[in-house]
Amino acid sequence: MSSTSTVLADVPLFPLHTVLFPDGLLPLKIFEARYLDMARDCLREKTPFGVCLLKSGAEVARSEEPSIPETIGCLADIEECDVEAFGMLLIRARGTRRFRLLSHRVEHNGLLVGMAEPLGEDMPLEGNELLAKFGACAEVLERIIATIRERDADSLPFAEPFRLEDPSWVSNRLAEVLPIALRARQKLMELQDAGARIDVVHHYMQQHQLL
Repeated sequence: MSSTSTVLADVPLFPLHTVLFPDGLLPLKIFEARYLDMARDCLREKTPFGVCLLKSGAEVARSEEPSIPETIGCLADIEECDVEAFGMLLIRARGTRRFRLLSHRVEHNGLLVGMAEPLGEDMPLEGNELLAKFGACAEVLERIIATIRERDADSLPFAEPFRLEDPSWVSNRLAEVLPIALRARQKLMELQDAGARIDVVHHYMQQHQLL
């Protein structure tokens, strides 16, 4: 399922060893000049940056080893920004929507910039079996939230409101917190079918006796 939205040109990209999902939280400690400039531009112009899992290369730029991002990523808006020390920014970003990279280039300062096509929302959940699995997944996530809140409410990795009635929100949050391999997590983020993602996380939790 693809969106008919306009292609986004010149999206600054942040390749990381992490996968950002829509509505996911991303705390970042920024110290490289290219990303400091990127964050300032995004804050000033109220524009998003793109987060992509690193396919190869390093997060910190090396001329001999370019950073190659995965094709599917997630746009992120900066919600909070603070200066921890001279030349260092602490930001909290939130994922908004997925995109497909059509092309990318490296700017003179080493920043990756891409042309991106926004992707559509998840296909809705259908079928009694998937609805039952979703209910079980939502119960597990509710327990996880309650446990973290009891231990340390400030460490919750999710932003409110908690949309426990939303299959996309529930499956995305479980995909973030379950100890799933990074490449598998990327595949889950790429899915544009809430039912398929629910099916995978439900199967994973069954295998690991979390249900």
